[in-house]
Amino acid sequence: MRIAVLGGGPAGLYFATLAKQLHPDHEITIWERNAPDDTFGFGVVFSDETLGGIEHADPVIHAAMRREFARWDDIDVHFRGTVHTSGGHGFAAMSRKRLLGILQERCAELGVDVRFRTEAPSAAEASAEYDLVVAADGVNSPTRNALAESFRPSLQTRRCKYIWLGTDLVFDAFKFYVLETPHGIMQIHGYPYGDTASTFILELHEDVWQRAFGEIAATSLAPGESDEKSIEVIRELCADVLGDHQVFANNSKWTAFATVRCASWRHENVVLLGDAAHTAHFSIGSGTKLAMEDALALAACLHEQSDMDSALEAYEAERRPVVTSTQRAAQASLEWFENMGQYTHQDPAQFAFNILTRSRRVTYDNLRLRDPEFTAELDNWLASTVDGEVRPPMFQPFRIGNLDLPNRVVVSPMDMYSSEDGVPTDFHLVHLGSKALGGAGLVMTEMVCVSETGRITPGCGGLYTEEQERAWKRVTDFVHGHSPARIGVQLGHSGRKGSTKLMWDGIDQPLPEGNWEICAPSAIPYSEANQTPRELTKAELDGIRDQFAESARAAARAGFDLLELHCAHGYLLSSFLSPLTNRRTDDYGGSLENRLRFPLEVFDAVRAAWPAERPMTVRISATDWYDGGIDVDDAVEIARAFAEHGADGIDVSTGQVVSEEKPEYGRSYQTPYADRIRNEIGREYGIAVIAVGAISSYDDVNSLILAGRADLCALGRTHLYDPQWTLHAAAEQGYPMPWPKQFAAGSRKPQGGRTDGPKPRLELLRSGEPGTAHARWRPGSDR
Repeated sequence: MRIAVLGGGPAGLYFATLAKQLHPDHEITIWERNAPDDTFGFGVVFSDETLGGIEHADPVIHAAMRREFARWDDIDVHFRGTVHTSGGHGFAAMSRKRLLGILQERCAELGVDVRFRTEAPSAAEASAEYDLVVAADGVNSPTRNALAESFRPSLQTRRCKYIWLGTDLVFDAFKFYVLETPHGIMQIHGYPYGDTASTFILELHEDVWQRAFGEIAATSLAPGESDEKSIEVIRELCADVLGDHQVFANNSKWTAFATVRCASWRHENVVLLGDAAHTAHFSIGSGTKLAMEDALALAACLHEQSDMDSALEAYEAERRPVVTSTQRAAQASLEWFENMGQYTHQDPAQFAFNILTRSRRVTYDNLRLRDPEFTAELDNWLASTVDGEVRPPMFQPFRIGNLDLPNRVVVSPMDMYSSEDGVPTDFHLVHLGSKALGGAGLVMTEMVCVSETGRITPGCGGLYTEEQERAWKRVTDFVHGHSPARIGVQLGHSGRKGSTKLMWDGIDQPLPEGNWEICAPSAIPYSEANQTPRELTKAELDGIRDQFAESARAAARAGFDLLELHCAHGYLLSSFLSPLTNRRTDDYGGSLENRLRFPLEVFDAVRAAWPAERPMTVRISATDWYDGGIDVDDAVEIARAFAEHGADGIDVSTGQVVSEEKPEYGRSYQTPYADRIRNEIGREYGIAVIAVGAISSYDDVNSLILAGRADLCALGRTHLYDPQWTLHAAAEQGYPMPWPKQFAAGSRKPQGGRTDGPKPRLELLRSGEPGTAHARWRPGSDR
């Protein structure tokens, strides 16, 4: 097979070495426009997992790399005159120039034809002449651009500027320095990559960059030229970090990170590799790592599959999930640094935990395993802000308004579609009662509707008759009589999403018969299959407002501890907020201020009807997941408006507003919205923020609470899977949470199906528990 590799970076070189070893008869040619030693960049970082793959694939390359590594375990966070250190991480870094040298030497040994200082042929030319074209031509890939119709790339340029430098200050660990300058917050990412140098990256928000460098930064630089004027200013700004040391440049200039994604990585016999196919922000150290993993997978698939098409299909199928997961983590990390200014009010210990867990891959439990002393310090700090008792973060008590909650776990509102004429049944008593017995601090009802025509389905519960009120009181009495939990009611109106089938019969689908008339701010149906709603008049709005207030009074009489107003998920109040569903031209449409008018009128009426001593929260959709809809900036202002009207908390969900939405699902995918609202609005107004959305483990809850991204965490499906989830979480963490006396005998986790007998002592001297790895890099130390 004749293979053309376009680009002589780590991805292209490493692929060539592996493919040549698997098939020595392959004719492989690499084109690289630069000279062998014209590398740009400084250090590259590898994980132990990636290094294990390299060692297995080519021990010669791995051995050569190992001789060059700087190794260390610690991460230091320098913030406000403090240094917080977390150990046990395990890093290996080396010079990018030496990595390329090792790969170039290996290519020469194996007979790969590497053509330096030579422009690569176009994709069309190479495709016609070679059996396979591997485009490893970087983030600005000419191949990807030439075949854009097939690869369908998207490039998202971000809001921070950064410049990549080196320094002769040899760091002994991975360093985050947070600089509070007259221009604003800046951060240094630094790590050693050998005996004499470290990587030194300065990153800052574009607004801060404009103030600090906007007038002096070079606007046009020749290839390979560095922005020396900016570098002089950087030396002054970072003098306290650098001391007598210098920073040095290598094609160093300001840039904004671009996240590259491609709908496809292959076109006929052309395949993308590394940055040409995808990028992930440097703050999780993933660029070279991903590129070399791509190379290994592509070489393996070409060897394993019987034909080219199958090999390229297998390569993309294998690598895309890994890359997508890494990009998701990198995006979370990138956005954290973009918004770092919202965290600088935090205590330095909490800030350190926050920065370490920013990608959501490193968590509370993960850090506890790596460095138990570090998390113990954080547990003590959090306890000092509450009542002094050290507990796992999720079990710290919390006060919302005047209501004391025993822990931070909320059973999220979940529609059960099991009421009869709006009356909750025995099912609700068992469903909600079991969650209260299961240990959650706050149990929420499903959306309880304020009128018969405000229901989503015929099975939805209501609070507009005395019979319904009595049935709900039966539930609240049980919760209060048998558990320390509190119970809240969520009030709402279905709006244009009403008169539909039960979920299991066809979610959001209209009833086959017996439909009732539905209403909305504008006559826009939820989908082509749904009814077109009637646009509400001012008199009808006043009537619905009064229905909410009357239901609030009924909820108070029924014994609920908390009331949540449902302004999310495309139901009536939510559809007033979104410009996608509100096209009114009167005082209730147009600007965000106008679109807020009716939801705020309802809020004020409910707040007046609801007892002043009982808290009231609002659930919002912080994004519509669709162009032209609500975004996070709007959500901040929506939360601000409800806070100013007296809300005690904001429950931050997303989406479900329009059927065409395009959510970006993933672990805890909605929590960044809660994070921003908590650190902007929650802190300013002293109100609680509830995070919800794919929070599925107690580790997630502990991480979110301790990092200050939320005050409470709402979990839905998790509680359907395990109604005693909170009790079980306590048992698994060794926390002595009180159990219902009837369940006390089961408060210890049962043994598995098989148990081994007691172990004999087989060592003369006990070795003790292993300590946290705190190795730091020392130049000249044994690699």
